[in-house]
Amino acid sequence: MAIGDDFSVAGNGDIRYTGDAHGGGSPGYYTVIAFHRWLQDLADDAVATPDDILDISDTTPSERATDNLITLLSPYNIDQTASEHLYDGSVVQAGGDDIWDGVVNFGNTSKINVLQEGARVTNDFWNSFTPLGFNDDAAQGISHRFMIKTRTAGADLDGRRLLGLSRQFGKTYSEFPINGTSRGNNVLALSEADDLNNATAIGTIAGYTDIVNDSEGYVGIDGNGDTTNEFYYSDWELGSRTKNDFYERLKWLTRDAETTTIYGLAGEIFRGITHEIDIDTPTGTFVEPEEVTWAGGGRAQLLAIDSVTAGTKMWIQLLEGAPPADGVTITGAGSATADVNVTVVGRTVSTPFVGASTGSAIIGAYGLGIGADDLGASDRVFDLTNTQVIPPNNVTFTVSGLVSGEDRVLVGPEAVGVLEEAQFTVATTALTTANITSVEINTTIPSDTPTTGTVRVADNDGVFRRLIYTSYTSATFTIDPTASEADVPNVADFDTTNASIGNSVFISYIDELASAAQATFTSVYSADRDLFVRVRDGGTAGDAIPIKTFETTSTLTDAGGNAVAIRTSDA
Repeated sequence: MAIGDDFSVAGNGDIRYTGDAHGGGSPGYYTVIAFHRWLQDLADDAVATPDDILDISDTTPSERATDNLITLLSPYNIDQTASEHLYDGSVVQAGGDDIWDGVVNFGNTSKINVLQEGARVTNDFWNSFTPLGFNDDAAQGISHRFMIKTRTAGADLDGRRLLGLSRQFGKTYSEFPINGTSRGNNVLALSEADDLNNATAIGTIAGYTDIVNDSEGYVGIDGNGDTTNEFYYSDWELGSRTKNDFYERLKWLTRDAETTTIYGLAGEIFRGITHEIDIDTPTGTFVEPEEVTWAGGGRAQLLAIDSVTAGTKMWIQLLEGAPPADGVTITGAGSATADVNVTVVGRTVSTPFVGASTGSAIIGAYGLGIGADDLGASDRVFDLTNTQVIPPNNVTFTVSGLVSGEDRVLVGPEAVGVLEEAQFTVATTALTTANITSVEINTTIPSDTPTTGTVRVADNDGVFRRLIYTSYTSATFTIDPTASEADVPNVADFDTTNASIGNSVFISYIDELASAAQATFTSVYSADRDLFVRVRDGGTAGDAIPIKTFETTSTLTDAGGNAVAIRTSDA
């Protein structure tokens, strides 16, 4: 169809599109140079026709600077609808007060979202023909060509900045910025491919609601197990899900058209940290998250600050404008303020914001924190100093085949096929008081000891007391006498029967009445550890049938370990 069949020119200079709408029977799309040629062709007519009030007697309607830059001369003008049917360049009108600039995507993405002034452009007409593209040119590797308005009524829209996003669930994500459009064509480079780690049905991923972020803001996590926290802007917990479930869920939360809020932003525009800013002279109280602004039209979402009242650093997602410069005052939504202290560091944004999945491990994005109990040795996270954090190898040992409420389970160290009762000895200080709060042994407590658990100490009568410890440091276990005696009265009282220096001590890695079909412990792997397993049910509880004592040995390796109880009747 000829351009003249789809456009008209009115006597007042209004140039309007009259053809089929996007998605209609046969909408028309034309390059800006074809548009200019058509106007000039009309303008050299002897006499105007009713459909186009242009002829040789009228003023010149348009000028060509290049094939990709056309200026409409007053009073000639287009409106937004007309602009949507032109491409491959820019159209300037009203003496430069209104500009539509051309955008060309070199890539194969099926759908493009554009962020402008911190929000998604909802009139995304260029997605009318997905997955076929829009004014595409496959031979040139172009999927989309269109114009977008970047200046109106004499004012640039966010400095003519645009951000293109490609976030189709099941595909790889990508983004590409245009930091101030120029006249003519401006390039996006958005591509997509099948994401082999994002193949689960979208409805299934929607149900993974046990994956939650426990903390939006500055949060400490000991990700590498060295007892000192690193700091992140989140604390994601995986619930019962795998690492790849987690990856897919976070992609789902930030997919195209997702409105669930993350850090106060709709998921479809959330990107993560874009800038780290040194600050000083803080006043008031910042709230994580909240919108912050600064002079010159700058606007961002505060994702983390190292102190809400006395901050020295903040981390933001830039929404609009340029990053603030040294000395500029940043103001929170609740009127808290801080000044930029020289340094503003742009941080690389990951697409998707979670980072990458190997299928079984997460390679996290900058600053994204995951609960320490959910991290494994193959995972990698990066804290807010952009330091790679390598988690320890947390391994789990499981005793299965149990009957809840009946089976008593003991897992301890093994030596030559039996329980190693003398794994350690009491050192330095004998236990001689009631409600003891610590036990010191003769060596540094092994690093693969669970962070909390139970330890058995032989008193001078040869009874191995079961004591609950809440932590340990060097060679000393911290004992909770109240918790210990909740199971066995007076078990933490050594004032009547002491435990002398040199008495045997061993860690009971599992030491409980089964409360489920299996019992477990988790520790940090350092070397293979030989374990002794014992399961008993004397058959005195309710209608329980007694079993013969089950004993076996097993080994905790870098992949964990297990033992299956064999319950042979002793009735």
